[in-house]
Formats: sequence, structure tokens, C-alpha cells
Amino acid sequence: MAYVATRGGERAIEQSERLFRAELGRIDAARVAQVRQALPYLVDRVMGEASLYDEDLAALAMAQTGGDLYEAVLVLRAWRTTQPRLAVAAPVEQGQLFTHRRISAAFKDIPGGQVLGPTLDYSHRVLATDVLSGGAVDPVPVAPAARAAPAQYPSVSAWQAANDLADLPAPDGVTGEAIPDLTREPLLFPARRAHTLQSLARAETGGVLALGYAAMRGYGQAHPTVNELRLAEAEIVVAHPDGTEFSAGRVKVSQAEVVSKKGDKLTLGFAATLGWNEVKCIAAATLDLNSAGAPKGSATEEEFFLYHTEGVEASGFCIHFKLPHYVTFQSSLDAMRDAAARRSARSPQQEPAE
Repeated sequence: MAYVATRGGERAIEQSERLFRAELGRIDAARVAQVRQALPYLVDRVMGEASLYDEDLAALAMAQTGGDLYEAVLVLRAWRTTQPRLAVAAPVEQGQLFTHRRISAAFKDIPGGQVLGPTLDYSHRVLATDVLSGGAVDPVPVAPAARAAPAQYPSVSAWQAANDLADLPAPDGVTGEAIPDLTREPLLFPARRAHTLQSLARAETGGVLALGYAAMRGYGQAHPTVNELRLAEAEIVVAHPDGTEFSAGRVKVSQAEVVSKKGDKLTLGFAATLGWNEVKCIAAATLDLNSAGAPKGSATEEEFFLYHTEGVEASGFCIHFKLPHYVTFQSSLDAMRDAAARRSARSPQQEPAE
């Protein structure tokens, strides 16, 4: 597809950007802090889709773009490419996660028990209109627990595999610098497992939800049941050049396992991402579950859903249609006029009516 570059009118282009910035107003550290505090789950979404965990930078990207998530993810990804890679962290196992929320829809009594954690799943969604007339919504303090909950919980799928209920994928065995990195190399098909999970981890939430929902409603090969859903913090352990290991802190992560019965065993779909984003992980794990044996051209075919949930590329391609396409469009009009002229020349002259 061809289009001509936008040339000339530099002052108009400059003023259009100024108008956009003026409508946003001043952006300073206080405004960024407000975005980070008021919209933590949206900050998490931007970090996950940008493949960069930094709450301040994600909040800055949102403030700078007026909350346009595609633009925020784009500028955050662009900034990430300017930064050096210092180290590769050690792998994080599910059982090592500092868990805030961990539920299962497949089993009531899972090892370690259900942990509801922070959620609106069981509450009424009511708009607090009193706030607009001067009121406020103050959170009710959380009642202290009778005893402290464990910080870590075992994996439900590992327990199932130990009881011969599920077939788990064989461990990849690739670690460190040998792990393929989607931010540095292209996605090729058939995709490597690491690339598939990385693509789903940074996929656009709405796109993943649309295709995952389609699979759930019967356009896929397997119907999911949530085996385990977690909101947690992962310890980032890196090695110092002298060989000693140390913690660089924790990052929020989400993960979902979904299962479906196949033969006499359960098959597993998996997804994880930076930040807390339950819906995305459930939908992404559903796509992972359905990808094996998916018909060519279907919404659950790996090549289809990995390409079409890449938000930055998709939004960029859509937005580029706003750029001048004068040459190609005029060419189409010329072809239409030529065809009309040829039809007119071939049609017999009508005799005047008597």
C-alpha cells in the first residue's frame, strides 16, 4: 500500500501538536504521581503491553499521551529500546511467588486454599455519584486476619500432574542469555514456545479478550476452566559479576492456568504478564489452550492471534490510513473513469424515439 509523505505546511503541523499539548496542560512530577496513584491497574496494563516494568515511566507515558493507551505503550517501548540490558534474572517458579490472590474455579479445596485477595468479583458495581457533589469514597479498613496467610502457595497444575490428572509440557531447559527475546528478534512461525508466551504477555488486552472470548463461545476447540489464577509479586534475583546473587526487588505479575479435558487427562493453557491484569491472562491462556490443532485461518490459530493482538503494530497500521493516500486513491478514480469510458464506447447508439 502506497501513500505520499506529508510535506509542506510545517507551521500548521507544529501548531497542531501545540494544540494537542495545550489541551493536556502542564505535565509535571505531581501529575505523574497522581496518575500512578489513581490508576494502578491501568499503569499495570501499560507496563505489561510495553514489556517494561517501571510504574513511574508508565504513568508518565499515560500523562504525556492524554491516556491514549496505544500511544503510551508506543512511547514506553521506544524508550525501552534506548536502555542497555544489564543482566538476565533467574527463573521464577510459581511456588516462589509472593501471592496476594490465588483462586481456582476447578477445585474448591486446592493445596493451600483459596485466597480471594483484592477483587471486585463478589461486589455490586455502583457508581459513586455523590463524589461529583462534594462527597468522597473512603475505603473501609481491612479487618485483621486471625492468623497470617502464607506468602507462597504451591502450583495447582503440579499437584494435578503428581496425581496423574494432567499432562504438563516438558520444561524448555533454556535459561539466561539463550532465552529467545521477542523484543530483539522477529516473531517467526511456527513460533517457539518462549515467543508465544512473550507475545501473549505483551499483547493488547482488548484484542486478546475479543479472540479469547470468541474461543470461549464456541469458535475454539476447547472450553476453558480456570485451574489457577494468581496476582503476585515476583522476586527479581540477578547475579553480580563476582558470582553472588542478590534481589533487585519485586515486580507485580499475573498468571493464569486454564484446563480442558482431553482423553483421560487435562490439557493446560498458560499465560502470564507484568502487572495485575486478570482478564488478559485468562483470555490469553484460553488462546494458548486452543492453539494446538487450530484450523488454518481460524481465530485460535497461533499465527492469527499472535499477529492480530500486537497492539502497537495494529494501531500503527490503522492510524497510517490517516496519512495522505492521494496517489493511490486518484489512480483508483482514474481506473474507474477509464472503465466507464470504455463501457460507454462499446454500447450501441440509441435511436431517437419516434
